[in-house]
Amino acid sequence: MTTPGEIVTEFCAEWGTGTAESVAAYFTEDAVYHNIPMEPLVGKPAILEFLRGFLGGFGNIEFTVHHQAELGSVVLNERTDRFRIGDKDVELPVMGTFEVRDRKIAAWRDYFDMAPFAAMQQQ
Repeated sequence: MTTPGEIVTEFCAEWGTGTAESVAAYFTEDAVYHNIPMEPLVGKPAILEFLRGFLGGFGNIEFTVHHQAELGSVVLNERTDRFRIGDKDVELPVMGTFEVRDRKIAAWRDYFDMAPFAAMQQQ
């Protein structure tokens, strides 16, 4: 049996080599994805549309998970997301909260500081 933690670990790895469709396959139809500084995305179609634009603009992303904890269906992970915007590399420290239901991600909330993006635009 696959645990919620194992599902989240697989999901994080999928960002490195997958497509918008393969990443979106990890979500329930009614999932909520919320990058806390921004508005939440509700429903798999909205998440897929975002992923197509995000991965299309930045390419694949490397998630380095530093710590991960699982309690029932909730998984928390502290990680660094690495990706490229134009000719600049971005490293973004992130704290993520995942809620897993029926072996799919039903909710994902990422908490991060927008300062790395602001600093990059000032360069």
